[in-house]
Amino acid sequence: MARDKVLDEIRSLDPVRDHQRVVFLSCRREFPFDTTRALEFALLRTFGVPSVAALLERTGEFTQRTQRRYDDTDLIVSEIMEHGYDSERGRQAIARMNEIHGRFSISNADFLYVLSTFVFEPIRWNERFGWRRMTEGERVALFEFWRAVGTRMGIEEIPERYEQFEVFNREFEHARYRFTEAGRRVATSTIAMFVRWFPWPLSLAVAPVMHAMVDEPLRQAIGLPETPPWLRALVATSLRLRGRMAHFLAPDREPVLRTSLRHRSHPCGYSIKKLGPPENGDE
Repeated sequence: MARDKVLDEIRSLDPVRDHQRVVFLSCRREFPFDTTRALEFALLRTFGVPSVAALLERTGEFTQRTQRRYDDTDLIVSEIMEHGYDSERGRQAIARMNEIHGRFSISNADFLYVLSTFVFEPIRWNERFGWRRMTEGERVALFEFWRAVGTRMGIEEIPERYEQFEVFNREFEHARYRFTEAGRRVATSTIAMFVRWFPWPLSLAVAPVMHAMVDEPLRQAIGLPETPPWLRALVATSLRLRGRMAHFLAPDREPVLRTSLRHRSHPCGYSIKKLGPPENGDE
């Protein structure tokens, strides 16, 4: 299916009733690279919330076992997005996620905020770097999709409208972002993981590039160094160029299914029931 036909299908669907299909087409056909990168930055944003950062540091999951926790989170989210939240695999992934979260004391507000990043970070990334702008239907579908997932996670008081949820996201960050050593440590460990993905000398550029993409409130909250304006401009221009090139170089891309890709922590495959930290905390 050529990309113009994918967009035609997206536009023909009801973003409320058909949000699972719209999200699949948008995130796995139209913007697979962008969605993955946006959700990585969504993870980074949560480290600016002191209560979230403190929990992650206390468990050691994003300081001692960073790659494993990244892979497991990626797979759980991908199972839900690629198979649908009411499919057998989707239900298993949500059940596993609820089982893991149930071990810890996490406020409803923190759950709501993390959920909101899954909606708005892909949209904001797309606005900055996507090869085209998301349609209104795609934006609404993302909201409806994660709202439905949040309901199945037992999250309360999820706003009923896209605009209300976006206001919550902005106001939460303004009120709650604050520097903590825990936030700095989990952010530094996570960025170091991304650095290890690349061979030298490419790896030397990874951390500065990521620093350049972080907005000022988040930078201060997680203690990253300041980035010169020229580097911010260079990174933004390069990513916009990449987005345009992606459209022309791969017009008939097949769906990119992350559940089918090889993951560093699971070279021989994985079981949904074993994703995430085991109950005794041992690998």
